[in-house]
Amino acid sequence: MASGICLITAGGAGMFCGSCMQDNTLVRSLRMAGAEALLIPTYTPIRVDEQNVSDTRVFLGGINVYLDSRVPGWRLIPRSLRSWLDRPAVVSMLSRFSSSTTAADLGPLTVDMLRGPEGPQRAELDELCQFVVRDQRPEVLVLSNALISGVLPALRESGWTGRTVVLIQGDDIFLRDLPQPWQQQSVDLISRNCRDVDLFCSHSEWYADQMSEYLRLPRERFCGIPLQIEDCADDWLAARKPASAEVTIGYFARICPEKGAFRLLDAASRVLRRKDTLRFQIAGYLPGLHKAAFEKRLRKLQREFGDRVNWQGSPADRAQKFGCLSQFDWLCVPAPYAEPKGLYVLEAALAGVPSIVPAHGAFPERIAALGAGRLFAADSDAELDAALLAAEPRSTLPQMADLRARCLERFGMEVSGAEVLRAISVQPGQRSDAEHRGAPRTAGG
Repeated sequence: MASGICLITAGGAGMFCGSCMQDNTLVRSLRMAGAEALLIPTYTPIRVDEQNVSDTRVFLGGINVYLDSRVPGWRLIPRSLRSWLDRPAVVSMLSRFSSSTTAADLGPLTVDMLRGPEGPQRAELDELCQFVVRDQRPEVLVLSNALISGVLPALRESGWTGRTVVLIQGDDIFLRDLPQPWQQQSVDLISRNCRDVDLFCSHSEWYADQMSEYLRLPRERFCGIPLQIEDCADDWLAARKPASAEVTIGYFARICPEKGAFRLLDAASRVLRRKDTLRFQIAGYLPGLHKAAFEKRLRKLQREFGDRVNWQGSPADRAQKFGCLSQFDWLCVPAPYAEPKGLYVLEAALAGVPSIVPAHGAFPERIAALGAGRLFAADSDAELDAALLAAEPRSTLPQMADLRARCLERFGMEVSGAEVLRAISVQPGQRSDAEHRGAPRTAGG
């Protein structure tokens, strides 16, 4: 059983990022299971609403990485004169201005990073390699996603010989937004960088199938692992929605088209006219890129329907998040993008709230594992409307009483951490054919 694990994660540029939040929870879960695990942030510090266990240093600092690619000769400046830009406070401050940046603008930078030691970020990579190979010497190295795989050739050059695991958790949404030729070049470089990776881990069987084909990675090296979630405090749910004939549909995710925020606003404009007892509460991180469009659509709805459409903003901490979730009768995140995780379905379940989600991506596995919730055809607005109109008050659904317990039994940190530790610690040749395929039970439904 591995005892020394380093997980390299990518910060979310000041926003609550589902992947880095899950990485933080995973490291905490692995520690509960007895592993010595370290979370290493890259690009920017991570922002989480639970105990932050990441290292205080930030490697591959986003400002220097960007300038290496964009400013000729920047990488030739001695590290001693530009390392101050990697200080967490400086990176955090400057990364606030990146919320309007899209993947489509980042093609050359993505390719440069995936080139690893052949690219312009060599000095930053050497610093990370020294920390991992010389200072930490872990038995297992875990990458948060395949987009960080440019570090692997540099680590091998530095003498890294340990076990390597790559989490596959949303890489495609970024890659598919890259224009050509950057998209194809990125996919080719990921395939090259990951040729010697021991194990790829996914939170859903569907996503493992999709990404092994898209990135040309061997499916037999994929393993399903559960999501990890920390229980919420009872007093955070003390103000949960009282029994009422009104039905509150809640949205809690990043405000962006791929999560379905604008699609839900469109659905609300249709169903609010047809059912007087429906209300909508919307919450989540609102990036600058989508702020103007979202606020315009929201104001139009509120002019017509008043306080039946309520904007909650982005909760500042975990207690506020679960206080917000506990006011919902149903969570609805009608994401056009086929989600690889669907963590917010589990967060709602901790508050005793079932979900209405599209029947694609990881959602069917999440709903099956929880035994509660409703699916609708992902491309059908008519089915989405029908699901919203049929939603009952949560107080009338007796099967929701133990939803929180079912969620923790399957995905709680104590259980899931030990399961992940077993998966990433198995050496090549020790896994059965069924395990290589990733059993649905392991993947969380």
